[in-house]
Amino acid sequence: MAPLLVLVAVFGLAVGSFVNVVIHRVPLGRSLLRPGSRCPRCDAAIRPWHNVPVLGWLVLRGRCAGCRERISIRYPLVELATAALFVAVTARLGISPALPAYLYLAAVSVALAMIDFDVRRLPDAIVLPSYAVAGLLLVPAVLAHGDWAAVLRSLAAMAALWAFYFVLFFVYPGGMGFGDVKLAGLLGLYLGWLGWSSVLVGTFAGFLLGGLAGAVLLLARRAGRKTGIPFGPAMLAGALVALFAAGPVAAWYLSLLAPPA
Repeated sequence: MAPLLVLVAVFGLAVGSFVNVVIHRVPLGRSLLRPGSRCPRCDAAIRPWHNVPVLGWLVLRGRCAGCRERISIRYPLVELATAALFVAVTARLGISPALPAYLYLAAVSVALAMIDFDVRRLPDAIVLPSYAVAGLLLVPAVLAHGDWAAVLRSLAAMAALWAFYFVLFFVYPGGMGFGDVKLAGLLGLYLGWLGWSSVLVGTFAGFLLGGLAGAVLLLARRAGRKTGIPFGPAMLAGALVALFAAGPVAAWYLSLLAPPA
């Protein structure tokens, strides 16, 4: 398993480098392929050896090779976060037909969380195609196991979470964006595949993490009662919590409701 995790980590670093491109360009409506990576200040093309994930930033000491403009440490952190999630997801699911689908979820989670932090929106250009990508990537798992109950559960969870978040958006539009509604359906698709306990834990964890983040910002006086706080990152984090810990969390909660005699 260890050699596989090393390969997955390297792959995750490479994907993380592309995720940085997505984070920067999608909100601007720019192509992800052209032009190649360039310094935003001097427009100099970044040399291939300077574009190696993490190592390139370290070699350059966090500055452009041409104009010496500072390069944010967020770039290598995004690459490391993507690689860490890839390793964690692989360790959780093992070599399974569903693994590519959840690796995609990990990469998309990093991209959407950072974009929501930056511009307070979840771009349709990422969220909507992800429904189709998730469905296609889960096809091998369906064919391998013939688990049509999981398919129906995924679709039901997708519809249920979309409807639940839509009601919240309709009742209190100032507290939630419609992008959150569309993201909820996507997360329902993924969590439903894992089971209803994952749907419940992921949803609850999202609200809990969102509430805690808001409370921390209020206490730190970084936000007021009317300050808009992006909820997408909390939703994504809640889904990842469910992926890794839904079983133990659900068992613990049920033990509180019905303690052993």
